[in-house]
Amino acid sequence: MNLLEEIEHVKATAELLHDQHEVDAAIDTMAEKINLLLADRNPVFLCVMNGGMVIGGKLLTRLTMPLTLDAINASRYQNKTVGNTIEWLLKPKTPLQGRTVLIVDDILDEGLTLAAIGQYCKEEGATSVYSAVLVDKMLGQTKPIQADFVGLEVENRYLFGNGMDYKGYLRNAPGIYACR
Repeated sequence: MNLLEEIEHVKATAELLHDQHEVDAAIDTMAEKINLLLADRNPVFLCVMNGGMVIGGKLLTRLTMPLTLDAINASRYQNKTVGNTIEWLLKPKTPLQGRTVLIVDDILDEGLTLAAIGQYCKEEGATSVYSAVLVDKMLGQTKPIQADFVGLEVENRYLFGNGMDYKGYLRNAPGIYACR
């Protein structure tokens, strides 16, 4: 089976965990909480690429405070299904010194990447660092970081859709799916 056939098979056999309406409602709730907490903070909205692109775009249009938009790309997976060491592909151009930072990503899995990004922001002089994730995967173990804003909690399965990928594909699937 070639890769595209594998992708079609995964898509066809996946289990829908949350449809797009549930995802949108979760993003609305996250935005309400972020708007209350960060209303007067002039945050840097730091989108984690590539997974955070989908949730970042949807969340961004729901936020009402003045903010600066930037991106960061720190990857453990490099389009694979298991993670290795963190590779820094892109660092933000916006100075973080003295700023509040909101890191936005698709999923909090083991928490290693999000923790490393948070540490980077602190080292760059951010006065406070918050994180927002669409999905917090329930692993049954302590993670090095907890997200401040979580859209949905899901069981420990391999997921795709709404920014989460399967071997670099299916990020654009509406809803959140689990591979079988």
